[in-house]
Amino acid sequence: METKQIKIEAFPLGPLQTNAYLVSLPEENRGFVIDPGMNPQPLLKRIEGMEIEAIVLTHAHFDHIGGVDAVRRLKGCPVYLHDAEADWLTNPKRNGSVMWPELGGPITTDPAEYALDDGQKLKLLGLVFQVLHTPGHSPGSVSLLYGNHLFGGDVLFRLSVGRTDLPGGDQQDLLDSIHDKLLKLPDETIVYPGHGSRTTIGYEREHNPYL
Repeated sequence: METKQIKIEAFPLGPLQTNAYLVSLPEENRGFVIDPGMNPQPLLKRIEGMEIEAIVLTHAHFDHIGGVDAVRRLKGCPVYLHDAEADWLTNPKRNGSVMWPELGGPITTDPAEYALDDGQKLKLLGLVFQVLHTPGHSPGSVSLLYGNHLFGGDVLFRLSVGRTDLPGGDQQDLLDSIHDKLLKLPDETIVYPGHGSRTTIGYEREHNPYL
């Protein structure tokens, strides 16, 4: 299957330096946003003159959704989120924003327009992205795969894995997700995580102390 060359830009946003990603086709000046976090000004500035087709959320923790409203208002684009976290956008208790008031207070936004599901082929930018349900860090965590690019949210990090001590987290589910879904991908698959620098499946298979 032919894969187009996509451009991927990372924007570490907010107090937790959460990676928002802009995935685009530069020659067509259109793209979509993954996990627009808090204090999204650098991202908003970058997409000002672009067509943005969607916001895709790997999960709905507060640090990944703080910029949803701003991007949605600016671009009038729909939001995609797994149904297991359907009510998290409207519920600050669920999305965790009330747990750390010093980081900015309660965050709420309107519900997502579309649900993500395991194995779903998500068509964006005229391309097909594969949705993998990878629960553990949170019940509705998903990873998004295109060619050898994997947007993994807070499931797998460089030399680490996602925390499971937040509501809905489950250590065994997380490890199952990583072993059954992510580590089955080719070694050269590039992982774009929710925090920190990117890595590859091969590097983590070889060096990650949690696996």
